[in-house]
Amino acid sequence: MASVHDFSAKTIQGGEQPLAGYRGKMLLVVNVASKCGFTPQYQGLEALYRKLSPRGLVVLGFPCDQFGHQEPGDEADIQAFCSLHYDVTFPLFAKVEVNGGGAHPLYRHLKTEAPGLLGSQAIKWNFTKFLVDGEGKVLRRYAPTDKPGRIEQDLLPLLA
Repeated sequence: MASVHDFSAKTIQGGEQPLAGYRGKMLLVVNVASKCGFTPQYQGLEALYRKLSPRGLVVLGFPCDQFGHQEPGDEADIQAFCSLHYDVTFPLFAKVEVNGGGAHPLYRHLKTEAPGLLGSQAIKWNFTKFLVDGEGKVLRRYAPTDKPGRIEQDLLPLLA
């Protein structure tokens, strides 16, 4: 059975990052966008990362432009926006597709392991979140409306 650790992704700086490098860490994988109604969640994601990274949480942000053209910029634009507006320090990756034939293999895996409402595999919008344990097993999928502060309740017992 595949694990999230079997995949790699291009970082926002352009290098290839094997996700096996996060073995032993709890991951919150999020498809993000700079011009979305949920964009202010960057603040909550960063707060969660800063608070819980010493206990083993890593937030991974994957910019995506598949929903209403809400991530129109290139990687440099995205990185500048995240730094300037939200002081993001968690790892960001290059833009990916999360649905359709061009979906990144990581996202195909995440959607198979944690389908959405009524078994749907499609990602419905930006800021869909996937919780992954230290062994790379997908534990749960969260809707875009699930704010990072609410997810903290689920994380605390897992990081104990």
